Amino acid sequence: MGKTWALISHLHAFAGPTLTLVYPLYASICAMESTSKLDDEQWLAYWILYSLITLMEMAIHKVLYWIPLWYEAKVLFVAWLVLPQFRGASFIYDKFVREKLREHGVKLHEHYGHGHGHGAGHRGSAAVLRQGIKADHGVH
Repeated sequence: MGKTWALISHLHAFAGPTLTLVYPLYASICAMESTSKLDDEQWLAYWILYSLITLMEMAIHKVLYWIPLWYEAKVLFVAWLVLPQFRGASFIYDKFVREKLREHGVKLHEHYGHGHGHGAGHRGSAAVLRQGIKADHGVH
């Protein structure tokens, strides 16, 4: 029983980082190199949600410590976000995050950089941010 438990705990320690970081990193690189916009949206949504989850965990880590099976629940949730059969990250972003941003008046620049590939014509996020700030303050 001791060796079996040790094996399970090692697999557990390996599965979390593989599912939350290694596979999404690989899939994000593949998405950047593909011509499809759909996979770009899935992986951008994933990294946004993963960042929000990580920030939430950092903020309430003392509470999460006392919740049984938090890590296991998180790994299952991330599996749903990551696995291409479910496209959970895109779903959550479209149904909740985007709506909350719009409710609070956050301007989304939906067309910047989309549909133009990742080539030389792609405007960097800093340029988009600068233009958004200038537009908000009436600067041209």
